[in-house]
Amino acid sequence: MWRLLARNPSFRFRFAGSALSVLGDAVVPAALALAVLHLTHAPSAMAWVLGCAMVPKLLLLPFGGVAGDWFNPRTVTLLTDAVRCAAQLFVGVELLRGTPQLWQIALASALGGMASAFALPAQAPLIAGTVRKEDLHAANSLLGVVGSTARLGGPGLAALLVSLAGTGWAFVLDGLSFAASAALLSFVRVDRLPPPERRRGLREDLVQGWHEVRSRDWYWTSLIAHSTWNGAAAVLATLGPALAVRELGGEGAWLAMLQAGTAGLLLGSLIAHRAKPGRPVLTGNLVLSLYAVPLALFAAGSPAWAVIGAYGVAMAALGFLNPVWETVLQSAVPREVLARVGSYDWLLSMGAMPLGYVLAPLLASWWGAGVPLTLSAALVAVTCLGTALVPGVRNLRVEGFGGKRGAGADGAVEVAAVEVAEAVEVPEAGAEAAAVPPAAG
Repeated sequence: MWRLLARNPSFRFRFAGSALSVLGDAVVPAALALAVLHLTHAPSAMAWVLGCAMVPKLLLLPFGGVAGDWFNPRTVTLLTDAVRCAAQLFVGVELLRGTPQLWQIALASALGGMASAFALPAQAPLIAGTVRKEDLHAANSLLGVVGSTARLGGPGLAALLVSLAGTGWAFVLDGLSFAASAALLSFVRVDRLPPPERRRGLREDLVQGWHEVRSRDWYWTSLIAHSTWNGAAAVLATLGPALAVRELGGEGAWLAMLQAGTAGLLLGSLIAHRAKPGRPVLTGNLVLSLYAVPLALFAAGSPAWAVIGAYGVAMAALGFLNPVWETVLQSAVPREVLARVGSYDWLLSMGAMPLGYVLAPLLASWWGAGVPLTLSAALVAVTCLGTALVPGVRNLRVEGFGGKRGAGADGAVEVAAVEVAEAVEVPEAGAEAAAVPPAAG
């Protein structure tokens, strides 16, 4: 895995930029919450700021997929890094000057959300155009490891920065990390696809992207499972802290659970590189169903050690799934539609989280916290395990994953449909996948 950094200079630059960027992103959530709270003294203001980031992101993601397929993904990422750099530096400077206003933070969040809508779908074609086909899994595993490590150290770095220098410097650090990412990305070369014979219109390309999703039963059924997982994660994030304080022994139990989850995420990313299952999508979805266990234990009032341990294992399953899923996606989907197909992954995964945030307290006020947690556990188990009934999920094999190429949803060979040039040089995401745990899928 690590040898890839030595033999592929372009991926080395991209990896370094991604590492800096995700570390900056890991610092911001705590600083943002404190900045908004100190400014307004109203917890509801935080929901408004987060909504300003999420709504434009969800609305623009399909268009970001089209842009990622139309243009060089490196160019798209450079431009979005520049926008996010400017937005974060603006907020940081205003906080350091001591004259911030809520609308300024909300505007910067909206700009960041819009930029992310174009950056996220571009990451899959960026990686697919940077490394050779046989190195895709190593590349995605490395990015998974660095993302998990950043999430492990980010909160501690945020606490240090805020206590020593104030919340403004956390935003400045994040802005500078985007600037460094863009600078490193300028040294990266991406294998470019030949232009299409006929450029379709925006509407036609949006329709084609949705058709590409629907034509792969292994893909759209997995998206249902992954979005359900993310909705359940939002339910746990909403109800978990108060429930942990009341029934698991206090705030320390919740913090221990979060740390166990982050450590599990890192362990799962490391395991993903070594374990190459013959049926990667089936295996990934089956292990993802383990998230139902901590949800059910939480609902049943189980001891803290059981909940914490189960959560750590469930997050290790997520850490395993993410690089495996990215590799399958980059191998099985033609590069000319990869950004559009990936944009629907982000859209459904992220879109499920606000639903969980809204429904969790509502259901808990009617029937108690145990009901939404139990319901979430059941939905995760049914949707993740249920993908085993789908022929495309069972039959899909990827070159380099413990077996020969297999059949896709329609019986045709899905994998290795796109050949990646051998000497290419150039991507969270996916990185901001979710505010609580990183998004599945």
